[in-house]
Amino acid sequence: MDGAPVAAVPDGADADAALVARYLEHVRSGKRLAARTVTLYTLDLERLQAHAREAGVPLRAVQTAHIRRWVARMHAGGRSGRGIALILSGWRGFFHWLGLQDLVPSNPVVGVKAPRQPRPLPKALGVDDAVRLAEHEDADADPLLEARDAAIVELLYGCGLRVGELVGLDAQAGPQARGWVDLQAGEAHVLGKGSKRRTVPVGVQALEALRHWLAVRPQLAGDEPALFVGQTGRRLSADGVRLRLRRRSLGAGLATPVHPHMLRHSFASHVLQSSGDLRAVQELLGHTNIATTQVYTRLDFQHLAKAYDAAHPRAHRRK
Repeated sequence: MDGAPVAAVPDGADADAALVARYLEHVRSGKRLAARTVTLYTLDLERLQAHAREAGVPLRAVQTAHIRRWVARMHAGGRSGRGIALILSGWRGFFHWLGLQDLVPSNPVVGVKAPRQPRPLPKALGVDDAVRLAEHEDADADPLLEARDAAIVELLYGCGLRVGELVGLDAQAGPQARGWVDLQAGEAHVLGKGSKRRTVPVGVQALEALRHWLAVRPQLAGDEPALFVGQTGRRLSADGVRLRLRRRSLGAGLATPVHPHMLRHSFASHVLQSSGDLRAVQELLGHTNIATTQVYTRLDFQHLAKAYDAAHPRAHRRK
């Protein structure tokens, strides 16, 4: 049984190997974990034994200071925070099991956390690429779909909408509408995350593209209330938008396939670069916490750093 003390344990490296083997048998047969998981546990505990041997301590004598030192070494060696977190999870389970066997007084891994992963910067288009995508026209495409797709790009980039907010728009306002565009006021009313409504301004180019789409939309939509519909006349799905946008970006000759959230990131980055008003960007994006919006200040700084590197005479080393 898990809580029953194990038999007498030999000393030294053999003792460590015996404990690890016993634990692996426990997770294999007792917990009935998948073979792949057991293999990962085995690798993690082999790493633990290697660290302990190098430090000259048996596994039962490992302290929290040892664990922290080994975490720092793994991190310095280039292992990701996520990878270290998975290793710590395996070690934590092993020492917890040792505690159940009354072989250690406490779990040395408890309270030890992996280094935080740096938050990746959102991918945004440059202004020229964003405009290039918005102005792209596919002469070979169905005119109805071309009008629809042009309006989609203009709304995503011009308003910073999430793809779910975009496909939730209806062609007309009404008590059942999740969202709609008021062409007269130049505003989009959308239902965002957490069922929170917000209103965002719609630019002249987006309004023009929408009017063009609305003029031909009845040929596809029939009685469907959705603003954007597919070839079947039903509401266009988020996946449908992603596919059309990817094709459109490749057709426009962009180096990277574009997805809807990239246009949202581009909207936020370009507005922030021009205005410097972080609060306004927060409101436009519908972020509850401004910390979520602050990631775009890093993009803005990255843009400035590139401009400096390219233009400043003291930014380059002498050849």
